Amino acid sequence: MLRAQRDLVSDYHPSLAGYPALAGLHRFRKGRDVPVGGIAKRGLDITLAVLGLVLLAPLILALVIVLKLTDSGPLLYGHRRIGFGGREFRCWKFRTMVVDGDTVLEQYLRKHPAKAALWNEQRKLIDDPRVTPLAAVLRKLSLDELPQLLNVLTGEMSLVGPRPVVREELDYYASSARHYLSARPGLSGLWQISGRSNTTYLERVQLDRFYVMNWNPWMDLRIIFMTIPAVVMSRGAH
Repeated sequence: MLRAQRDLVSDYHPSLAGYPALAGLHRFRKGRDVPVGGIAKRGLDITLAVLGLVLLAPLILALVIVLKLTDSGPLLYGHRRIGFGGREFRCWKFRTMVVDGDTVLEQYLRKHPAKAALWNEQRKLIDDPRVTPLAAVLRKLSLDELPQLLNVLTGEMSLVGPRPVVREELDYYASSARHYLSARPGLSGLWQISGRSNTTYLERVQLDRFYVMNWNPWMDLRIIFMTIPAVVMSRGAH
């Protein structure tokens, strides 16, 4: 377990630092009307998202110009993800893949069984054939995810929360799916400050579960603060 991850988890609940196995079969209860954190978390999201958009406006404008000059395709890509309560939404990113990315990936995995096995296990590829050269830099620095600040403002996402997943990935969460579905997915989270792709998918699920079970405003602020060096140093980014 990476140090930042271990320290943060241990601070809030020492017994979870060793990642105990998931236990019990539970079903998400749709009776929960308010996402984890409620009004306090939503107020923090709106305040910091607006501030972020203002401060990052020059960088966002520069990225828009560079991307349009180097690629004639759509600027943004909205992938369908699952949010609070199982609601589907479009998670926005600067487009970092070729236009026909789904087809390219399907053909690549068909030709490379070992890569297909890795994709099925982690939903990640180190050398993703869909990613353009310039976009690889944006992904490494997580700059492609800046448009998700709009998802935060619309209430589909939070600044901090579980990593947004597609519907098929909920199978990987097993009994922890109910924890994922009780929160808004996050622009950042424990996974992002814990090595990202250097962690296993099971560790990612357990981190999401831990976050939901132990949320408080100070945890969110600490994760946001720790996200900055994690992004700058590109820890676990592929």
